[in-house]
Amino acid sequence: MSNYDVSVIRPEVKEEDIKFRGEGYSKKRLKSIHEALITFHNLETMATNVYKYQMTNEKSELNRLLLAAMLNESTHIQDFEVKLYEYGFRPSLLRYAYRMLAFLLGFITRMLGPKAILSLGVWVETKAVAHYAELLESIEWDEETRRMIEKDQADEDLHISRWSARLNEI
Repeated sequence: MSNYDVSVIRPEVKEEDIKFRGEGYSKKRLKSIHEALITFHNLETMATNVYKYQMTNEKSELNRLLLAAMLNESTHIQDFEVKLYEYGFRPSLLRYAYRMLAFLLGFITRMLGPKAILSLGVWVETKAVAHYAELLESIEWDEETRRMIEKDQADEDLHISRWSARLNEI
């Protein structure tokens, strides 16, 4: 995934980048795209909110990195929400359950301290990267959507290496 500049937290999107997709696709292909986009959207909603609830008021390097990760994950939510609408779909109502789970995970790990925060980050992002790989491989994406998903996956790889490195310092 090194083809993507992961130092860019919020990639530029121009108005002409927004277009309707899926015309002429089979029902089976559209169904698999829909299910994958819902999965991505729900998981990114969870990740964003985990980071949000792990932060404290302390002006620490860990909180700065959590804030950067939260912003980056928020762009992923927007990426997948836009793709859902471009394909004529809507986000799942289950995303609210993912927010609640994220609150619990984020709040509990915040109470347990930096080691728990970082360990959860590595675990969640590792699961996300595996999901990304599986869904990139198994679904026939249009090229723009594939590139967006690959960039988001590269961001998740960065989070894993960042959280792992900090965990090793503890």
